[in-house]
Amino acid sequence: MSALRDPRASSTPSGRDRSDGPRSIGAIAVELSRAALADAVSTLMPVACAGCGRPDLAICPVCRAAIAAARPVEVSRAGLRVHAGLEYGGVAAALIGAFKDGGRADASRVLAPALAASIRAALSGIPRGSAGARGAGILVATVPSTRAALMARGYRPVPMLLAACGLRAMPVLRLARDRDDQAGLGAAARAANAEGGLVARERLDGRRFLLVDDVLTTGSTLLEARRALVAAGASVEALAVLAETPLRLGRRSGSSR
Repeated sequence: MSALRDPRASSTPSGRDRSDGPRSIGAIAVELSRAALADAVSTLMPVACAGCGRPDLAICPVCRAAIAAARPVEVSRAGLRVHAGLEYGGVAAALIGAFKDGGRADASRVLAPALAASIRAALSGIPRGSAGARGAGILVATVPSTRAALMARGYRPVPMLLAACGLRAMPVLRLARDRDDQAGLGAAARAANAEGGLVARERLDGRRFLLVDDVLTTGSTLLEARRALVAAGASVEALAVLAETPLRLGRRSGSSR
């Protein structure tokens, strides 16, 4: 994973994190405080397991073991090859739902290893570069959150997971227009909702990216993110997600390579 530790991955050229538009130091501090508070509250106050509801445990040993036992798979969506750390269902779906929409920031520590495994699997498929190392010079990009989602959650789920993996994305994409929440939309509606929704903040000529997201369903969001990066002159070398929603068609492989 050290190949991803490019200095450009921790800041924009101006040194500011601009993943959803220009933000002041105060705004960044407020967001970090919200995330820390959510984590502290969910850890210290009486809770139920985010995976199964067992009382008095933030995440019970059984649910932790279920996530830890998962192995990355390679799937195909919208013509994209994507590595996923988990199958979205059962305990995984409950934990991801609690993490993304239930204020359970503490679940990031349990979910992060699955994303890290997915990223390792994705990087393993990149041919060795001139430096002889797979993934050398690869930067990390993510899909930016909508302002409404950020306000509702108080934190950005994917960057938080990446931080738990020891990684930080380069905030190169921004929303080109408002978009609806993809949850509950069919394949055609998801594609229409995502199309033209992202744009790069600047030219990215010659830069190589690993594209990371949380849950993969039809692939429309990742497809749009890749289009925006390529349109700015970048190349997308690999794609990794925390979890994939199984479809009747589209499963490429039961194991990563």
